[in-house]
Amino acid sequence: MKEVIGWKNSARGHKFIASFSGGKDSVLALYKAMKIGEAVGLIVMLEEEGKRSRSHGMPPDLIDAQAKSIGLPVYTAAASWTDYEKVFMGLLGNAKDQGAEVLVTGDLDMPDHGCWHDKVTKNAGLKLGMPLWEMNHREAVEEFMNLGFVTIIVTVNLSLGMREDDLGRRLTHEYVHELEVRGIDPCGEGGEFHTTVIDGPIFKQPIPVRKCEIVKDGKYAFLPLELNQTADRDTF
Repeated sequence: MKEVIGWKNSARGHKFIASFSGGKDSVLALYKAMKIGEAVGLIVMLEEEGKRSRSHGMPPDLIDAQAKSIGLPVYTAAASWTDYEKVFMGLLGNAKDQGAEVLVTGDLDMPDHGCWHDKVTKNAGLKLGMPLWEMNHREAVEEFMNLGFVTIIVTVNLSLGMREDDLGRRLTHEYVHELEVRGIDPCGEGGEFHTTVIDGPIFKQPIPVRKCEIVKDGKYAFLPLELNQTADRDTF
């Protein structure tokens, strides 16, 4: 149990690699870990074709723009679900070679037993850091917004109370209240939605993005984003 309690502050005084989705939880966890430890890079897993991130479906150039603005290198690899763990372990090994001692993740509700990240970090000879672990969901979102981070909704699950018109909306105090009134977890921990962060205190400059055409796939709807170097009405 002592080891589990330490998950929240395992990065203190250590070099760490952060599992990075580009969304609000991973960014807030990175921010909190950077306050007490030293980040050596970001781990981003890609789908088999290498065209999108496995977690939030982000294109590599957008991930690279986030990482460049934060000032950290990115460790990426493409993998199917079948070889995901093996490939992820390879990235952890690369990060360890660069001095990483801890893997930081943005999980809030990971169980203290049977945790996949706990297993792979132990196998890699690293410690696990989860700065948001067991944090109240509303408090996590409030802290994220109060710090000045800017994030937009890019994926919604239409079967869990989210709507197509939620895509592209920024997380604000008013919008979070609206989501709660609609019975939706403000962190989207039930898989209701995913976000992409485009600005905040660890970003040297905001990420210019342009919204593309909404894509539907069964119960999901997606708002693809791409880097936009020219100002127009669709730029966030």
